[in-house]
Amino acid sequence: MSRWGSRTYFYRFIYDGEASPVGRTRTAPAPGSTPAALTFAFASCQDYQGGYYTAYRHMAEEDLDLVVHLGDYIYEYGPRANAVRKHLGAEILTLEDYRARYALYKTDEDLQRAHAAFPFVVTWDDHEVDNDYAHDHPEDGTPIESFLRRRAAAYQAYYEHMPLRKRSKPSGPDLLLYRRITYGDLAEFNVLDTRQYRAPQPCGNGTIADCADARGPGADILGAAQQTWLVDGLTRSRARWNVLANQLPFAPTLRRAGEGMGYAMDKWDGYTYSRDRVLEALREGQVSNPIVLTGDVHVNWVAGSLDHPDAPPIGAEFVGTSLSSGGNGNPMTSEGELILEHNPHIDYYNAQRGYVRATITPERWTSDYRVVEYVNEPGALIRTDASFVVEDGRPGVSRV
Repeated sequence: MSRWGSRTYFYRFIYDGEASPVGRTRTAPAPGSTPAALTFAFASCQDYQGGYYTAYRHMAEEDLDLVVHLGDYIYEYGPRANAVRKHLGAEILTLEDYRARYALYKTDEDLQRAHAAFPFVVTWDDHEVDNDYAHDHPEDGTPIESFLRRRAAAYQAYYEHMPLRKRSKPSGPDLLLYRRITYGDLAEFNVLDTRQYRAPQPCGNGTIADCADARGPGADILGAAQQTWLVDGLTRSRARWNVLANQLPFAPTLRRAGEGMGYAMDKWDGYTYSRDRVLEALREGQVSNPIVLTGDVHVNWVAGSLDHPDAPPIGAEFVGTSLSSGGNGNPMTSEGELILEHNPHIDYYNAQRGYVRATITPERWTSDYRVVEYVNEPGALIRTDASFVVEDGRPGVSRV
């Protein structure tokens, strides 16, 4: 293979005379090269109790260059009475607890197949530590000092079990996770961390019709250092496709709020001050083809712009469903009908389980929404429910 291309490697581990199964990984093309294509999948939200990882079994049979995992690799909760398969022990709090939870999840053979087949690019969301936590603020009002001890344990276990480089080695309750990964000059991935540095959710952690605090400078989801890093990287990028590998819905999205519609404060809609800084950088820097990849919400949807629908369109967002969280799911829900009705820039909604396969060339980006019919038992088939294309230099999406 040319020195400008990526390379494939096969590996195994040997410990105490026992050899692991053979795994495969690939390197990225050299900086400055122009790859003809990149194919990858992105996934998120794999609650062990929610169901089987059948989608991973199908993913492992794909011809992919890499997998991007957007968070909620584990869940911290104790066992649930109606679970398809149960967590062991109570809600996890200590380093030993978190290590045991990763060990449990990694016993899944379909997850093992995916890891053995492809390199993973990973970031976390909330459940790797505690549901909806924000910086040093836990969900349940635990004293900050106690919570930071828990966060340190969670971050240490994450580093031990996930494919991260030495630069991410944690120091107490801190771990440098955000980073940039390039694939020649075809694509640049900005891997974000929207949990560790964020301010607490403004106006309470709910869905609010109007929250003035979300528009103020205190509504910071990235932290000053990461915000500067992201803006500088985007404006300097020479990649054809500029990707934000991100946990939370970015494009403005009206959702159900009691009897009406509102914005979810735990998402970027609760931190519009930060989002406006990113959008400003994308527009003023004339960043080439911005694409946001998103997990968290356990449904599929596609936003044809990253800004409000009455603003000039910019980029696109592909929101991917869960691997198993939320159970079997449905093609459509009442919430989905409301989201499509009240958000003209959202072109598609589906609430089944699966992953998204993306194929990038210099001319276009194609996203295939791959879903399974059920996860409450093994063996479901997979199908492509919908496909969308973004053309180079043309913001917005087209359904294939």
